[in-house]
Amino acid sequence: MRATYRTRQQELLLDYLRGTQGRHFTAEDVCEHLDIGTATVYRHLEKLVAEGTVGKYVIDEHSAACFEYLGGACRRDGQEAHFHLKCESCGALIHLDCDELACIRAHLRAEHGFSLNPFRTVFYGTCGDCAREDA
Repeated sequence: MRATYRTRQQELLLDYLRGTQGRHFTAEDVCEHLDIGTATVYRHLEKLVAEGTVGKYVIDEHSAACFEYLGGACRRDGQEAHFHLKCESCGALIHLDCDELACIRAHLRAEHGFSLNPFRTVFYGTCGDCAREDA
């Protein structure tokens, strides 16, 4: 088996991504922190998505894609699935680990023959911070 070759730029990007574990970021966020061109950042992120090292979330056609380093709590390979919440006011993308949703997934599978993909399921609403600001 051949070892994966990594360039200096890839190593810089991976170091940055490891520091973002558990948070979402855009390619623009990466470009602001690293001295790497936009096209290079996108190319490397897409490669990492294909490898399963990074998750990519496309929320809607008006928002930039969000990415997430999957080296820890968010891995898909055997780790517990989770959903996301998207605040329509501030744009925050929040992890949702909730046992109640396992019941919904099981119901959809058993009663409707539908397998819900939690890594691509996003619930829209207003986060607690924005709700307090509106009160």
